[in-house]
Amino acid sequence: MINIAIDGTVGSGKSTLARGIADRLGFHVLDTGAIYRALACSFRDEKHNKIDEQEVEEFIKDKNIEVFFVGKNQHVSVNAIDYTNMLREEEISNLASQISPNPVLREKVRELQQEFAKKYDCIIEGRDIATDVLPNADFKFFLTAKPEIRAMRRYQQSQEKNISYGEVLKDLKERDYRDEHRMIAPLKPAKDSIIVDNSQMTLEQTIEYCLNIINKKYDKYGKNKRIKQ
Repeated sequence: MINIAIDGTVGSGKSTLARGIADRLGFHVLDTGAIYRALACSFRDEKHNKIDEQEVEEFIKDKNIEVFFVGKNQHVSVNAIDYTNMLREEEISNLASQISPNPVLREKVRELQQEFAKKYDCIIEGRDIATDVLPNADFKFFLTAKPEIRAMRRYQQSQEKNISYGEVLKDLKERDYRDEHRMIAPLKPAKDSIIVDNSQMTLEQTIEYCLNIINKKYDKYGKNKRIKQ
């Protein structure tokens, strides 16, 4: 199986890039952020009073996580509840970043990710794919952009119209800090990741940039190009 790892900062367009490349290659995509956000939805629904290691470990031990597809769209259910339509709420994104550092929770999600990669030619995107989940991935990309640009993208895509751009930027910077400074699997590029700053790039330009890198490697080793013409 051929595996592509895409890591990066919040709001940098990892999910959109993964889908764009997958459409051209005919690969499956696993959006790992959606898994953590679905768990955050379940955590919220259970009305936990605090977020600490013991509370999260108690929460995760009886959770059955299922990833399935409706057409090309990934859905995530936790204990048979499909949370897909709630995953982009700003509250859920923030809660996911708070519970996701828990090592027991991360191990459960990592096992799911690695099993997926064994079954499919796939693209997996998230925060620690190249460094922790798929350290031997065939291709590793680290996607980022300036905080102000990422915040504007999230603001324009937000389903919650009562939140200001300033609030989105503040939350984004706080999440960047948490992601980069957490004890377990902090956000950072793998040593062999290719850094892609798409601050001044369109989606199509970002896709073409990554596809060109993939094609060059296939050419180097005399392999057939997998990009659909």
